[in-house]
Amino acid sequence: MCEKLYDIDANSALVPQLASALPEVSEDGKDVTIKLREGVKFNDGTPFDAEAVKKSLDRHRTWEKSARQADLAAVSKVTVVDPATVKLTLTQAFTPLTAQLADRAGMIMSPKALDAEGDNFGANPVCVGPFKFVSRTSGSEIVLDKAPDYYDAAKVKLDKLVYKIIVDPNVRAANLKSGDVQVADQLATTTVKSVQSDPNLSVVSGGGLGYYGLTINTGNANGSTEEPGKVDTPLAKSPELREAFDLALDRDVINKTVYNGLYEPDCWPVPMNSPFRAADLQCAKRDIAKAKQLVQASGVPTPIPVTLTTPNDATNIRLAQVIQQMTKEAGFDVKVQTMEFVSALEQGKAGKFDTLLNGWSGRVDLDGNLTNLITSKGTNNYSGMSDPGIDDPIKQAAAESDQAKRTELYASAMKKAAEVRGVLYLYHNKYYLGTQKNVAGIQYFEDGLPRFVTAGFAA
Repeated sequence: MCEKLYDIDANSALVPQLASALPEVSEDGKDVTIKLREGVKFNDGTPFDAEAVKKSLDRHRTWEKSARQADLAAVSKVTVVDPATVKLTLTQAFTPLTAQLADRAGMIMSPKALDAEGDNFGANPVCVGPFKFVSRTSGSEIVLDKAPDYYDAAKVKLDKLVYKIIVDPNVRAANLKSGDVQVADQLATTTVKSVQSDPNLSVVSGGGLGYYGLTINTGNANGSTEEPGKVDTPLAKSPELREAFDLALDRDVINKTVYNGLYEPDCWPVPMNSPFRAADLQCAKRDIAKAKQLVQASGVPTPIPVTLTTPNDATNIRLAQVIQQMTKEAGFDVKVQTMEFVSALEQGKAGKFDTLLNGWSGRVDLDGNLTNLITSKGTNNYSGMSDPGIDDPIKQAAAESDQAKRTELYASAMKKAAEVRGVLYLYHNKYYLGTQKNVAGIQYFEDGLPRFVTAGFAA
């Protein structure tokens, strides 16, 4: 529905989408010139050009309600060079910019629709894309129709897409098996095997850029974007107890018992196959004996109380219960507190939690998995970590163009964050897409987003 200036391909390489080529970057890295596709129209017939790109990027950067401000914080000005060229002026070199423009920050919206809808644009969005928005019924479905003005309309086989909101994973799988839906996104790992065994269905996997973990509130006393302060919980006050809690976890067992072995256990926020993954980023195995020693040395009376907040779906509750049992052996008394997903995130941002299960969908450039997530006063830094040993290397890496140097700097920051243990990373999500056997042409990449541009039904 909404294409971006750039995208990723099957190999997670950055490729032009609404741009016609990868950016031209000045020697100092502060001027980024982007050439645009020509002859393109938005789904309301409005011409796509440099003025439209500037309007969207400026909205992303400056609108007070924009969630993309941090993504484009390095951009100080967007200039129209000619109808097919824009220039972005940066305050400093920012190598992850192309990756940001291959994500939400790169979505370009119809200027006509922006003017007409204002703050309510999200209720009736208009972009460039193979399908156009028709309607949304909250909690039920989203309807899209084939876009007649799409520049590559000849590739689009489907006349309509209907996204049905089916929260229960068992019901989702059942609907796929019955034929009521042709595609089921993000199959629960508990249902993948039964879908795979059905001769009328197929399963493909994607994802892996993101992660899931347990966030420990170490300094988020007044909100993630505020100055860190004292948090009065045993885990917040003791790095040794955080280490003990970590050592009590067995990530392989979690993967097997909660996710049927279909995820990738890990203790780092960098994907397993990422070019940014340094060779020495290894994970310690569960060591309950050492965990008990650390608990005893802390002097804190056992059982040590910990409140674990989790989204209230069955899988997250199961994960919380497994963590509860594992850490009990080391002397922790974990109380599981469930709440609706959005409420859990709000509590996380506000710092109103002890520990919290939450994840991140992931970005192809590692900066997107670190900046604002573990850096000081970051919007999504729910732990409240604040350390120059984390912040400085990440900032330096974003301004560095040499891949090897960036990898080294990110590794340094992640190792420091691992000492603080504000986030105990557990695994990288894999997404599983179930389809009817007669469905063909869906592209499913590491970002876990199904692309339906060329999707259709086989003969």
